Amino acid sequence: MTSRFSQDQIATWRRDGVVVIPDFFTPDEVTAVTADFQQVFDRSGADAALVKRKDGEAGRFNPAQFIGVQSVPVDCSPVLNLMGVHPALIDFAKQALNTDEVYLYQCQAWGKFTGEADYDQPFHCDYVNHTLTAPSDDETQNSVTFICICSDVTEAHGPTHYVTRPDAATIVGPEGTLTGDPALQTALREHERSAAAPAGSLFVYGIDIYHRGTNLTAPGGHRYVMTVCFKAAKNDAINFVAWPFMHTKPWHIIFDHATPDQLACFGVQRPGDPFWTETTLRRAQLRYPNWDLTPWRVAMASPSKARAELEVQS
Repeated sequence: MTSRFSQDQIATWRRDGVVVIPDFFTPDEVTAVTADFQQVFDRSGADAALVKRKDGEAGRFNPAQFIGVQSVPVDCSPVLNLMGVHPALIDFAKQALNTDEVYLYQCQAWGKFTGEADYDQPFHCDYVNHTLTAPSDDETQNSVTFICICSDVTEAHGPTHYVTRPDAATIVGPEGTLTGDPALQTALREHERSAAAPAGSLFVYGIDIYHRGTNLTAPGGHRYVMTVCFKAAKNDAINFVAWPFMHTKPWHIIFDHATPDQLACFGVQRPGDPFWTETTLRRAQLRYPNWDLTPWRVAMASPSKARAELEVQS
């Protein structure tokens, strides 16, 4: 697969904590995932935005902002369910975090609609609900967040606004991460930039980056995105969801269509791992009758052949 990003874009993410990559996904991929979004959400926006804050007041968090969030697996086609483990996203995450093994710890489809909520938020950093401590000053010890933009997002469609790491450092210093100070919110807004971009673009940022949601004002407007977070596989300091806790969701959609490399991002043991025995293979097949376990069975018979096949799939 031809690379969908450059080393300069990796370097920009390392330096600024943020990068926007246009045309990351193909038009065919966007069309297919849009059909899933329309099936899952099956509604459109209102004629006017819902604004509950006072003029000049910084945005607020409220539960209504998140009613359009659905974690995978979602009851639709494999396209949306596997978008978060797109091979190009996995590749970017591995390079950005300087590791050969990454773990997907958050993957959500998010539909926002004009008038459904007041989506305007204060500036914040995501680390507060991704780790119990603080973001590392080594970006490879943190994580990488992708916002896969699946519909055209203008300023009227609620784009994420952000402040780059260097700009934020001039305001809060290199150690600054938390703020409830209205004056600080105002100072950050003087440096904010927009991640508005056409469908198929990718917005990449880190958990130490100040950002905020903005309101949808387009009549009948909507915003379709996937929020996807990767960490180094052995980094236990960062997490968000425990996938097995969601065992009642339609996991067969993912297991029946994902590659071993994609499943490994969810924590599924790779072919050749000692976990796999005749007993565990039988148990897994009973749970997912249509899961093609051929690579795992081949690995038990011929480890070297299995490694070669896995490299081709990756």
